[in-house]
Amino acid sequence: MHNSHKALWDNCLQLIRQNVNEQQYKTWFEPIVFESYSESEATLLLQVPSAYFCEYLEQHFIRLMYWALTNSFKANVKLNYRIVTDKEHKLNRVEEAEKPADIDVPAAGTHVNQSPSVLEAAARELNPQLDLHKTFQTFIEGDANRLPRTIGVSIAEHPGKSTFNPFFIFGPSGCGKTHLINAIGVRCKEMYPHKRVLYVSARLFQVQFTDASRRNTVNDFIHFYQTIDVLIIDDVQEWATAEKTVSTFFHIFDHLFRLGKQIILASDRPPVDLDWLKDRMLTRFSCGLIAEMEKPNVQLCIDILNAKCRRDGLKIPADVIQFIAETANGSVRDLEGVVNSLMAYSIVYNSGIDMRLAERVIKRAVKVDNHPLTVDDILEKVCGHYNVQQQHVFSKSRKRDYVLVRQVSMYLAQKYTKMPASRIGQLIGGRDHSTVIHSCTTVEQRLKVDKSFQAELSSIENSFKLKQ
Repeated sequence: MHNSHKALWDNCLQLIRQNVNEQQYKTWFEPIVFESYSESEATLLLQVPSAYFCEYLEQHFIRLMYWALTNSFKANVKLNYRIVTDKEHKLNRVEEAEKPADIDVPAAGTHVNQSPSVLEAAARELNPQLDLHKTFQTFIEGDANRLPRTIGVSIAEHPGKSTFNPFFIFGPSGCGKTHLINAIGVRCKEMYPHKRVLYVSARLFQVQFTDASRRNTVNDFIHFYQTIDVLIIDDVQEWATAEKTVSTFFHIFDHLFRLGKQIILASDRPPVDLDWLKDRMLTRFSCGLIAEMEKPNVQLCIDILNAKCRRDGLKIPADVIQFIAETANGSVRDLEGVVNSLMAYSIVYNSGIDMRLAERVIKRAVKVDNHPLTVDDILEKVCGHYNVQQQHVFSKSRKRDYVLVRQVSMYLAQKYTKMPASRIGQLIGGRDHSTVIHSCTTVEQRLKVDKSFQAELSSIENSFKLKQ
């Protein structure tokens, strides 16, 4: 019976899909999860990701949803939502949908797009373009972002009513600026569903303005943006060569600012370093708050990785977490990319996540500039120098050439990586820490008396292209 009710809900989705555009469907209907249907109470229970998501459905699509439900279930259906409030602790609540009192449900087989009122209402609504996964709940706080996050929460709860207007956030790529400004928008919509909140990238804003200029509808473009209550623009540094876009934005900015509307801007550099910024705009920005977000330190990276593991149900060893945090260049994007790659490699090759896999993924996922050498890097260079295959180094063979490569690799691994001797031994043939210590001592003693050996190691080290 459950399957038949699920099929009826799938039919509802098909009816809805015929009456909204593809982007609206993917954003607002694909994430909905069918839970149950009670025939005795004629009640449908759907799971939605957040309170904001629920309110958006109620505000923008409730007539369409009830029309589809009536056509599919052939009954006066009561609709309830289960709202996930905390994925980590599996907390949720159920809310009853408010059915419009004056809803005019068409006869079965009639398409909603024949009813102008539904489409016209949809056309007037504003999609805030927010990423509902980027919230304050998933934003991990640390020393690098504590001030901007604290201010962001205050703005979200009191938009336009604080002294932090405009709010200008700057910091290097990958430090979490986009996540934070999305979180502000999501929290604001949750608390004030009636407010017109809009997130837009600087590039999209410029494309829209260019298109409006070509169509001779610039006044309409300006008027639209002047109706926004909370305007969030990302990557404003991209306006460096867009003088007309900047001039138009200033008029919009000035109008919103005078009306007490909240403005949030993000950039990879502070306003004083934006050469295209006019003095009048610099003055406006300075009267609000300019906050810097720094690259996450190692501890914050560890916290971010652990939070992602808890949220996604991943199991990554602590030493691998530490290694990723130390080598991801302080970039949240790199952290997420490495974890995603680890999971993909683990699934495809049916292998556990360990340090060797992490090293290989880091080499491919993280920009090489200045990231530390890995054991694989060292093995590759040493084996290449002595013309020995790695499989022989990992073997139990005591052949002189193999032993030499093994000892030199262990010596250089201890010198250029932060790994303990036990870990180095595991990665080089499954040896124990005593073998690594013995190898390092042997190499050090030979370096003191053998000049040709010194030259060999110097040549290998120069191939690493590290600054000595």
